[in-house]
Amino acid sequence: MSLRSPGWLLLLVPLAGLIGAYLLVQRRRRRYAVRFTNLDLLDKVAPSRPGWRRHVPAAAFCATLGLLVVGFARPTADVQVPRERATIMIAFDVSGSMEATDVEPTRMEAAKRAAVTFVDLLPERFNVGLVPFSGTTTVAVPPTTDRVVLRRAIEQLTPGQATAIGDAVMASRDAIRTLDKEAETEPPPAHVVLLSDGANTSGRSVESAAAEIAADRIPVSTIAYGTEDGVIEFPDGRVLQVPVDGPALEALAERTGGDFHEAATGEELQDVYEDIGSSVGHRTEEREIWQWFVAAGLITALAAAATSLLWFSRLP
Repeated sequence: MSLRSPGWLLLLVPLAGLIGAYLLVQRRRRRYAVRFTNLDLLDKVAPSRPGWRRHVPAAAFCATLGLLVVGFARPTADVQVPRERATIMIAFDVSGSMEATDVEPTRMEAAKRAAVTFVDLLPERFNVGLVPFSGTTTVAVPPTTDRVVLRRAIEQLTPGQATAIGDAVMASRDAIRTLDKEAETEPPPAHVVLLSDGANTSGRSVESAAAEIAADRIPVSTIAYGTEDGVIEFPDGRVLQVPVDGPALEALAERTGGDFHEAATGEELQDVYEDIGSSVGHRTEEREIWQWFVAAGLITALAAAATSLLWFSRLP
């Protein structure tokens, strides 16, 4: 919690003085009671003393003042607000290296399964799009809430050649800009989840793409998928090594304010998707909560009045 007008808290100083004065008066009253030596007569004059109850109205009154002062200071708190226009773009590497079998049954198939699970975990109101990329990049599914279309598109992905990560980032950004009529002037809260296992080998550089999408404040969370031992075996017996390349993807995530993850198995990839899904589910806003303190102050004021009338037949 933070305060937008902390200067009002100076009013707590006289309140502290008031509390101190009350305690001092109560201490003096005890001294005077001790001086009255005829205790039998005291019992006849005041046979029933209120005890602790006499302090309740005063305590409630001081609590009222304290709560109102804090309310004047305009306290704020971070609250989680649903993203009604939230847009998630899944940039999916379909280059030939995704056919490596270091992740069973292949990187491609395991990634598809995890991507479908990720889509199912997102709130239904979220817009989700799909950008498969290899040497070329296309927007297979523009941002939509139609999960059936999205799942079908993921399941139908097939491998291509080369890897155009920079183009995939820009295609995702452009798809976000076409969400609705307001997207150009009032961009929706958006996030790009990019999965790849290799370095950029085609199209636009990752650095320039990262600079542009970072300027639009769209984070790109990247997932380096596969292991250092990944290979592709061709029918003619040739073997091509395709180790995962994490540093470039990590740099992309850092530049855009996203998160970098590494997944070497299908289970790990699914866990990563679940983590990203929960992190983009809401945005954090700072909102004033002074009304709660004012309301609490009114309640304590009523408590002070009620206890005083009930126990002493007078207002505090």
